[in-house]
Amino acid sequence: MSRYAFVAYKIIAALFGARVIETRSPTYGHDLEAMLAAITARTKLVFIANPNNPTGTLLDQRKIDNFISRVPEDVVVGIDEAYFELLDDPLDALRYLREGRNVIVLRTFSKVHGLASLRIGYGVARRELVDVLQKTREPFNVNGIAQAGARVALEDVAHQRETKRVIDQGRAFLQEHFVDLKLEFVPSAANFVMVNVGDGPAVCQQLLQRRIIVRPLTGYGLPAWVRISVGTMPENEKCIAALKEVMRN
Repeated sequence: MSRYAFVAYKIIAALFGARVIETRSPTYGHDLEAMLAAITARTKLVFIANPNNPTGTLLDQRKIDNFISRVPEDVVVGIDEAYFELLDDPLDALRYLREGRNVIVLRTFSKVHGLASLRIGYGVARRELVDVLQKTREPFNVNGIAQAGARVALEDVAHQRETKRVIDQGRAFLQEHFVDLKLEFVPSAANFVMVNVGDGPAVCQQLLQRRIIVRPLTGYGLPAWVRISVGTMPENEKCIAALKEVMRN
């Protein structure tokens, strides 16, 4: 996995005694050439989050196509598409399954659908891999209410479109103000932006005192950075106003 990949991959792998190999990430995204070079005969699984959390970076279809074509057939590639519905031009990761590749595509109802509290997501993979997962999954992993909500959410296209519109508008607003504040940030394809505020933990505490919660990234080895989620426009405006005050101080 990338050095700045979603930290849960590393934590869960460690819980199961797996050796985690982190590859370089000079642009805060996935360096696919470095990941290919790190694969050995003992490698079992490669994780790619696209867009990536917490950096918001996005790989294009051509780069992932090239990567998938060069990964050894016995290595599983997990493609985490939690923010898939937020993309203007979504990638077709399911195509790799139609081609018989050893890939699992992971998606969630916690983002554009707004069902985070129901804790429901899904994976699509080859039958052989699904059979293995069925043997090892928790017996009560998804409840009936979550499944009912998910079915309705899939059909509510108007809600998805409106959510994407609000996020696109809010993300642009945040990034424009980061430019005005002369703060370095990573252009994002997700519903958050990673921004360099100099002292992440201190800024988080100052914002928390103003009833605004942002995510410090010290655990990713990025102590100068924070991740700010896109909210409604009044929330975005409140966040920027508070951030300006904190940065002045």
